[in-house]
Amino acid sequence: MSPLLASFVADRLVNLSSTDLVIIVFYFALVLAIGWQLKGQAKTGEDFFMAGREMTAWIAGLSFLSANLGSLELMGWAGAAYQYGILAAHWYWIGAIPAMIFLGLVMMPFYYISKTHSVPGYLKLRFGEPSRALSAVSFAFMTVLMSGINMYSMALVMKVVLGWDINVSIIVSSITVAIYVTLGGLRSAIFNEVLQFILIWAGALLIPIMGLIEAGGWTNLKAQITRNASAEYTHLWSTLGKFSDNPMGINWIGIVFGLGAIISMGYWTTDFLVVQRVLAAKDMRSAKMAPIIGAAFKMLVPFIVILPGLLALAVLPMKLVGESQAIATHGHSYNEVLPLMLARYCGPGLLGLGITALIAGFMSGMAGNVSAFTTVWTYDIYRAMIKKDASDAHYVNMGRASTIGGVIISILTAYFVMKFASIMDYVQALFSFFIAPLFATVVLGMLWKRATNAGGFWGLLAGTVSSVGMYAWVKLDPSALRYVAMSPDAQAMAENMYRALWSCLICALVTVVVSYATKPRPDAELVGLVKSVTPIPSEGDVPMYMRPAFWACVVAVGFIILQIIFW
Repeated sequence: MSPLLASFVADRLVNLSSTDLVIIVFYFALVLAIGWQLKGQAKTGEDFFMAGREMTAWIAGLSFLSANLGSLELMGWAGAAYQYGILAAHWYWIGAIPAMIFLGLVMMPFYYISKTHSVPGYLKLRFGEPSRALSAVSFAFMTVLMSGINMYSMALVMKVVLGWDINVSIIVSSITVAIYVTLGGLRSAIFNEVLQFILIWAGALLIPIMGLIEAGGWTNLKAQITRNASAEYTHLWSTLGKFSDNPMGINWIGIVFGLGAIISMGYWTTDFLVVQRVLAAKDMRSAKMAPIIGAAFKMLVPFIVILPGLLALAVLPMKLVGESQAIATHGHSYNEVLPLMLARYCGPGLLGLGITALIAGFMSGMAGNVSAFTTVWTYDIYRAMIKKDASDAHYVNMGRASTIGGVIISILTAYFVMKFASIMDYVQALFSFFIAPLFATVVLGMLWKRATNAGGFWGLLAGTVSSVGMYAWVKLDPSALRYVAMSPDAQAMAENMYRALWSCLICALVTVVVSYATKPRPDAELVGLVKSVTPIPSEGDVPMYMRPAFWACVVAVGFIILQIIFW
């Protein structure tokens, strides 16, 4: 029996006490109450889809991070840390912090000035309707796939930890998200994400604290990991000289350029799931500060996500299966490392808090994807291609209806995801298909006024098709890995990083070539869309310590210190 199939027949690990049940039921009731309370504040399209654009920097920033910190992150990267070691932390540090700072200081002004409702909406203004249509359809497809992953993750927790039927878990959780997003729109999603951010930290801190106590501190933990696995699992950069020197089968080029320069920049600056939260900020300064506030907290997330996976390497029995894949005992898959650790450390009361944290993560991730799907479907597909002249109330009703539709599609994709042993390998593959080429298109559009409408469309299409083509090539001919990922020793994650790099470069190359072969738009039409022809509004007469650039430097220094400590 495969590890994944074994996970569905495993006995429950714990039983909930009455205290645990009260905590979980109270959380569900609170989430629905927030949605009901905010229903009256989502009457117009601006209210429903953009939360009235009145969020403070702190609310927008915490929501910006919480939309990303779903059960997908909690479970997927804990499992990835067990599979790849501390290398998984790259997805939180070099794979997030520089991109979040870049979004706040460079790209956010253009999104905010254009008053667009979505990233495809910006592409429509910059490159025309064909580019908007292509990016909207791609993004809508990706968001429902991502939402299904979050749904599956939560159902897996209920299955492994509590022995609940996985189908019931999927249905109950999805209905809850559908109700509160349908009632309050983005405003409801944002307020619930701030609540979920607090709950995630309160519940998820239990495992690293108790685990470090059991392991005897960080130094002893590294010694145990070295004994159970190898020393390479505890080094962040020093093992990246060669593909064969680390568990991920990747080198520093793939991490720095494939992840840091392409996947990360693409996700944090063009994925509307997170950008939408920042667009809801009340003014330009708040919009620029929100990603920087998010970056400060993002640097700490590995301590509640990556550390549990490293602890599992030290305290859970381990065996090698197949292609050097280390998985937890009893045939559980990588995805189940966090529930296993939760069951190990949490008794009555604490278990309820821990499970509530995972439920909050699920709600956050799924609601974020569903609300982003709803906005893109309504504004960039339905209004642009199907019904262009309806009333604002009609589009709000369509947004509510598409919320239900998005949830239903997500349920179907949740069952599709079940066959993947590592959900993070699957997610990064999706990003290489849709996010990497989109990043090249958006950045060239914002920073290069010579880019033309035809260049933007054909570049985006070429990048997307080439990425899917490379994925299919390796699936059909595994020996092609040496060409796509630059080494036959590369693992799945390394392949994703290099595929993203190539697809982004192909998109940029085609965009440049086609743009030079076609006529550019006049400068007057690019004001508010391209940096060189757009005056950026002042942030106001505020002290240095209140300026986004100052706090961006503080975050950058903290980021560098972390790289040195865990080198």
